[in-house]
Amino acid sequence: MVSSYVGENATFAKQYLAGELEIEFNPQGTLAERIRAGGAGIPAFYTRTGYGTKVAEGKETREFDGHHYVMERGLVADLALVHAWKGDPEGNLVYRMTARNFNPVMASAAKVTVAEVEEIVEQGSFNPDHIITPGIFVQRMIKLDNVTKRIEQRTTRKREAAE
Repeated sequence: MVSSYVGENATFAKQYLAGELEIEFNPQGTLAERIRAGGAGIPAFYTRTGYGTKVAEGKETREFDGHHYVMERGLVADLALVHAWKGDPEGNLVYRMTARNFNPVMASAAKVTVAEVEEIVEQGSFNPDHIITPGIFVQRMIKLDNVTKRIEQRTTRKREAAE
């Protein structure tokens, strides 16, 4: 499992502690760039993030212009399961809000991409400028009938008393 955050998932923790799952943690920006690079066909790149920390252990490092960098490999998955707000019959996808964070890059960085969509619209409904993931990256699409959006842990701060 390559991840930047694993949340508070009890099943995930149980598998890790039982030795059934291996984890490679990455800073979130590095993970996003590794996925983007994989989708763009870039096998590796250098980043300053993580140099001199456990993240860099066992990895190639280099110095450029007086700064130290860690080489990171691009990531390509066998399967990506992405969630989109809308899709058309050709697999073109549009996302909403934070779904734009990792879904678009992950869709391009997988051998097979399956898109869960909240709504399937008619072909030609999208303004081409609004398509975020072109259908060329999507091999399967599933229409979701019931969309439940869970929040792992909701935290709020107490409001200050009015004067």
